[in-house]
Amino acid sequence: MLRKFRIVAAAMCFVLITLLFLDFTGTLHAWFGWLAKIQFLPAILALNVGVVLVLVALTLLCGRIYCSVICPLGVMQDIFSYFAGKRKKNRFSYSPAKHWLRYGVLAIFIATLAAGFGAIALLVAPYSAFGRIAHNLLAPLWGWGNNLLAWVAERIDSYAFYSTEVWIGSWATFAVAVATLIVVGYLAWRSGRTYCNTICPVGTVLGFLSRFSLLKPVIDTEKCIDCKRCARNCKASCIDVENHTIDYSRCVVCFDCIDNCSKGAISYTLRCKGTTKSTDAKCNADAPADNSRKNFLIGTALLATSAVKAQEMKVDGGYATIIDKEAPNRKQPLTPPGSWSARNMAAHCTGCQLCVTVCPTDVLRPSAELSTFMQPTMSYERGYCRPECNKCSEVCPTGAIKPISLAEKSSIRIGHAVWKQKNCIVITDDVDCGNCERHCPSSAITMVPMDENNPRSRKIPTINKHRCIGCGACENLCPARPFSAIYVKGFSEHRTL
Repeated sequence: MLRKFRIVAAAMCFVLITLLFLDFTGTLHAWFGWLAKIQFLPAILALNVGVVLVLVALTLLCGRIYCSVICPLGVMQDIFSYFAGKRKKNRFSYSPAKHWLRYGVLAIFIATLAAGFGAIALLVAPYSAFGRIAHNLLAPLWGWGNNLLAWVAERIDSYAFYSTEVWIGSWATFAVAVATLIVVGYLAWRSGRTYCNTICPVGTVLGFLSRFSLLKPVIDTEKCIDCKRCARNCKASCIDVENHTIDYSRCVVCFDCIDNCSKGAISYTLRCKGTTKSTDAKCNADAPADNSRKNFLIGTALLATSAVKAQEMKVDGGYATIIDKEAPNRKQPLTPPGSWSARNMAAHCTGCQLCVTVCPTDVLRPSAELSTFMQPTMSYERGYCRPECNKCSEVCPTGAIKPISLAEKSSIRIGHAVWKQKNCIVITDDVDCGNCERHCPSSAITMVPMDENNPRSRKIPTINKHRCIGCGACENLCPARPFSAIYVKGFSEHRTL
């Protein structure tokens, strides 16, 4: 019964979290966006003390329920393991814990974060890894399926669906997503929860806490007949039948052992149950201290310290194809309004790409730079940052993009526009334009005569840098190709009007 309840809860969490990364309309985030904010590492980076305390208390009470129910990457591993089990039953066996590897990876993870290379460290973070897989691999399939339904609906005069453009934002992050899926999928197919118990930093943290959980699976030695069915179905490989012990640091509380024990020798109960004869080492108050705990607590302290569309035109009005825009070489990457600074973004962003998913104008995309790898940056080849949209700030679970109102967004300056005379069609083609002035939402651009002494000469833009908010409307809608004649120069720290 416990196993069925766990599977239903895990399936609901997995489906809803996955839909958050697939929903390009942003509708579901108003209802289920909290599922992203209760993920362990995003809650730490967001300094969301309430969520962290609840997850810690849940682990100390029930064990690693988080890993088997809430974590989408953990549930995804269970899916791979389930289908692998269809081919070969009873395929697991007990293996000793590789503490040196688990705590070694955690130490490297913490050291990398502390050194300022968070984007690299977060490659192994479970929520971020799943987000990249969902956004880069599943979202395009979802978009193509939606477009197929839109095409069918159009043929029957229905507008229940509308077509959306499907594109791959970054081939680097696409490659990382594919590699992550292959590694995690292979380990799950072959050995169950190997990734959770040897690589995942969140699994190591919660594994340490789960050693002291109040409720846990306990083996009754009087009922056990040493058939090893529990160990052969334990995807965490943490049940030692010969010694009648369970490594609770690796147990993800999936209840598979309880469901497979025909003698009822395993029960989910208080860890020191007086009426049950159990060799649970954790019930022995005289058990020797594990030196790794001291190192773990030091590492955890370090971690806590360090965690302080415009519609795109395809033709020019006739039949000539417009050349695609190319991004300018920005010395300072643009970060979304609400991130406040590149430093805040680097310190808190896990690169889950949830904000990239919900951006309606395709302005946000994963960075390919090593220092900010897979964290969102802004570029205006496909659209611009509309002042009436604040979806990215609403869905960010880590505080990398803090919640802002629409009024606040209109006054945040993430950069300012710069005019490049050599690209402007007024100069190169000797034609009138003024597109940048017409579409500037903050009225920061004014067209003035090229020749001061001739008011009838062609007009060129002048920019009031103190009024410009860096939305990129001018850059996106500039007709110059492949490089716009006007582009946004980013600020390392955002400013306000």
